[in-house]
Amino acid sequence: MAGYSSRVRADIARWQQAGLIDAPTADVLARDIEANERKSLSFGSILAMMAALLFGAAILIFVAANWDAIPRLARVLALFAVIVGGYIGGAVLKTRDHAAIGEALWIVAAAAFGGSIALIGQMYHLSGDEASALVTWGTGTALAAVMLRSNPLTVASVGIADAWLFLKGFDHFSRSEFPHGFVVMATVLYAVSFWTRSQPARHLIILSVLFYLVLLITNHDTLQVAIPLVIVSALLFAASVLAPDPVDRIVQLGGHLPLHSLLGFLTGLAMIQFELADESTYNGGFAIASVVALAGIVAAIVLAGRESRGLRWLAYAGFAFELAIIYVVTLQSMLDTAGFFLAAAVLLGALALVIMRVEKRMKGPVAGGVAA
Repeated sequence: MAGYSSRVRADIARWQQAGLIDAPTADVLARDIEANERKSLSFGSILAMMAALLFGAAILIFVAANWDAIPRLARVLALFAVIVGGYIGGAVLKTRDHAAIGEALWIVAAAAFGGSIALIGQMYHLSGDEASALVTWGTGTALAAVMLRSNPLTVASVGIADAWLFLKGFDHFSRSEFPHGFVVMATVLYAVSFWTRSQPARHLIILSVLFYLVLLITNHDTLQVAIPLVIVSALLFAASVLAPDPVDRIVQLGGHLPLHSLLGFLTGLAMIQFELADESTYNGGFAIASVVALAGIVAAIVLAGRESRGLRWLAYAGFAFELAIIYVVTLQSMLDTAGFFLAAAVLLGALALVIMRVEKRMKGPVAGGVAA
């Protein structure tokens, strides 16, 4: 954010010097940048969060290491003291304009709550498994995020839900159940993120849903999952491009829905291509999927590439992936080792040329407008 603020301040000064804005307007813009910069996540805030996590881990490890030497009642009281002290102390510091430290104490309290579930469960021999403990921990953290309207606690809740998904998703091979409950978790947490104003949590939820869909392939037919993902992603991308402001007011992703939509589109098509790769000799399904992927990448760059550098780089990565998988599936058997290196050089050179030309076209009109 600091780099962005510095560039905007330099632009404001340049606009004022060129006579595009007057001095009062420049002052208002500069004050707005300064006010929003104070609210952003600073390097100090990040260090405070990291210190909070380390502090919470140190407390839990210390208690666990001396578990047998501490009386049972003292153990429970100590754990609850850390939880209550963290939440109350954080709230007090938040009201006294120490937001970063206050949020850090809330993270300590949430971490202590998770550790307490494991330690108290062990102490009283309570039944349950790791997945159940994660659900309890995530539910408590989400409730705390709602009551305190905390952005970091919302992100922590999503992280705990992701841990549950990871644990259940890779454990379903030995069980009959699949973690479909994550859909409910993601929906509830996405709604919570609006109340807590946590845009990072919404981004993380969308990425987690994509991971859930990838896991779902192991439990369903690939095409049943991948084709709807491609269609829905394409529709969301079209909506975000044709009506960006109304759509972003609904999803509140800071204008990054096209980026997520493109990622979902490419993920779905990659699933389809992996499924059809072995049958490429016998039908044209793989070729059709490859053409759709390349056309989608070009369309994404043309329609939304100018507004998002991240989307362009994702499109470049998708283009490189398509070149690689098309080569592996359709050309590898026809080339020897020398031919492989020659083809790789040609493909990489073509990719570099495409990227340079696209970047030049994206920057050209902007530079011309500034010069004019």
